[in-house]
Order: sequence, then C-alpha cells, then structure tokens
Amino acid sequence: MSFEFLDNTEEIFYNNAVNYWSEIPATLDGMLGGFGYISQTDIKGSKMLLKQLFNSKDPPGREYALDCGAGIGRISKFLLTEMFEKVDLVEQNAAFLEQAKKYLGPKIAKVPECYSVGLQNFEPEPNKYDVIWIQWVIGHLTNKDLVKFLKSCSKGLKKNGVIILKENITSTDDIEKDDQDSSVTRPMYLFHQLFQKTELNCYRQSKQHNFPKGLFSVYMFVLKPIKDDVPDTTLSTEESPVKEESPPLVELSKEAEKITEPDKDVKNSTEVQQLVERDLNELEQTRNVETEAVTEK
Repeated sequence: MSFEFLDNTEEIFYNNAVNYWSEIPATLDGMLGGFGYISQTDIKGSKMLLKQLFNSKDPPGREYALDCGAGIGRISKFLLTEMFEKVDLVEQNAAFLEQAKKYLGPKIAKVPECYSVGLQNFEPEPNKYDVIWIQWVIGHLTNKDLVKFLKSCSKGLKKNGVIILKENITSTDDIEKDDQDSSVTRPMYLFHQLFQKTELNCYRQSKQHNFPKGLFSVYMFVLKPIKDDVPDTTLSTEESPVKEESPPLVELSKEAEKITEPDKDVKNSTEVQQLVERDLNELEQTRNVETEAVTEK
C-alpha cells in the first residue's frame, strides 16, 4: 500500500478519528479497543524500560513527564505518576480528560496541567519535561505532522530528557490503514526514516513481550536530541535499528543464528565444533567481501 495518502486529505483523516473516539466509552476497554486485559503486561514492560533508563549513563530526570494521547489516564495512573513527581496530560477528547480526573483518584494531585488538543496542534513548553511518553496514538498523525510533533517535543525536553514512543509495528514493509478509527500502522523502516527527519537519535528500541498472539508487534523507541546524544555502551539495545546502507549486517545476523544451532544429524561433539568453525570461517570471508562491496559504493 502507498504511503502517499498520509500526507493528503488531512482534514478528513483527522475529523474521522475525532468522530470515532467521540463514540468510544471512557473506560479501560474503550481506550484499548477491547483489549483491556493486556494493560498490566503493557505497564510492566514500560516500567522495566524506564528503570533501565534511570540506571543508565546520563539518565533522564524523574521530576516531570508528559503523557501524550492520554485518554482517561491509564498510563499516567499506573506508570508515570509512579515514576515521576509531576505528569501533564494531553488528549484531544475533552470527555476523556474529565474522566481521567476521576480515574486517577488521589494521583490527580500529581497532574498540574491537562491539555485538550490534538497532537498535530500541540507544542510542549520548552525545556519542561524529563520524559515525553507517546503511546498508541501517532497512528492518528500524518507523516508530516508526526515529524513536526517530534521536533516540537524535542524542544520540550530538559537536559538528558528523552521521548519514548511505544507503538504497533506491521509485520511487513506495508502500511496498514484502519478505516474504522482513521489510523495507520507503520512498518519498522518507515519509523526510522521519519526519525531521521526529526534531529532525534533512536539510541534504543525494545520489543514488548508477552502480548497475546494475533496482535501487532509493539516496540518502544527511545529518542534523544542528536546534540545531546552520548553513546552509552552499558545500555544495550534489544534490536538495534539497521540503516539502509548496511544490508550485509542483516544477512550476517541471520547466518549467525543458523550456525549457532548444531545440525540435528550430527551426533559427535567434535564434528559439531568442526562444523561451526568451518561456517565461521566462511562467514568471516563473506563479511570481508561484502564490507569491501559496501565501501566501494
């Protein structure tokens, strides 16, 4: 499917989404499309990522977070207010924000501001937030507005601040459009193409585990302004983004997976070791040839 429609007919695209969400009940199931039972697993994965970031080199602060596309405040209630002193909410549906004030209970005291506006029209205050959390909402933004929004969020970060984007990913290189809620699900490569336009570096990405089969894969992307980015060797990525100009790395990783598993027909451990050593030598020769080919381009 073509991606071009994302940058056309914007008014219709956004209005249809507004109309859809105006009919959705302000409940946990409503926010998660009937999958409310995955909320605890989702929060657990997100909390693990935040803890890893707080224990990394030059970690983000823990004073102020922003919950983008907050809905009734599910993420703020179970994650952000647990990890930060203050949390602002931004949500275009005013009814959801009103429900959030009730849903958060006593934790509403940690919420100084609630902004009722679509993300395509929202600009965070400069240098205000340690973490900007964006989850299951940017499928409602066009490519152009997604880039613009991330650039705006970058300006809203404090020193060492990060943007965390948690989103569904297609299993192919195609975009999938949902006409019912007027949203799109993007493939991995498109996310990284768009990140490159934002002056943000995706220095970590992590897959959400333990979701039911049949759902989209969900990834968390940690974005940091390039000017502030300092490589952190202690913070490994679960699946590092692969640049288009380095295709040999993709093939090498697949080959490496194959040769680390002994052939089921080989019973003798010595034969297994010889087989692995042979394949490693062949792999090294292949890598040298492919590296030379990439250098010549």
